[in-house]
Amino acid sequence: MVVRKRRKVRKMRGRTRSMSWGRVGQHRGPGSHGGHGAAGMHKHRWMWTIKHAPTWFGKHGFNKPFIRDYKVKIINVSELDENAEFLVKQGLAKKDEDHYKINLEELGVHKLGGKGKVTKKLIITAKEATELAVKKIESVGGKVITNKNN
Repeated sequence: MVVRKRRKVRKMRGRTRSMSWGRVGQHRGPGSHGGHGAAGMHKHRWMWTIKHAPTWFGKHGFNKPFIRDYKVKIINVSELDENAEFLVKQGLAKKDEDHYKINLEELGVHKLGGKGKVTKKLIITAKEATELAVKKIESVGGKVITNKNN
């Protein structure tokens, strides 16, 4: 059998009313194009599926429900006491007479912890601070300003 070079529809276009399909409505229904909608995607339209819609079937990945990942960053009193001079040199803190003013929110730290010793007078602004941290800083003559106090 010889393979046709052009499709039959192209050959008959513009010549007759039925274009050699017989009755006018014979080539209109879903039977002439392989079924309704996505029919045959795993059967006679499989090659089309591979080429044009490779992700049509199966599950692809995991959609994680939106949960804000909020990790509290904590810095301890001893770290601030050790690094107070360094922060002043970097321009991240200020020194007024004998007090060091440090804003933890500008440093990207959320909470002040109470671990370690304090030797310098610190005035610290933070979102949160532990009771132990506040006691240690106030015992040396410093001050802690939190959002709860404002």
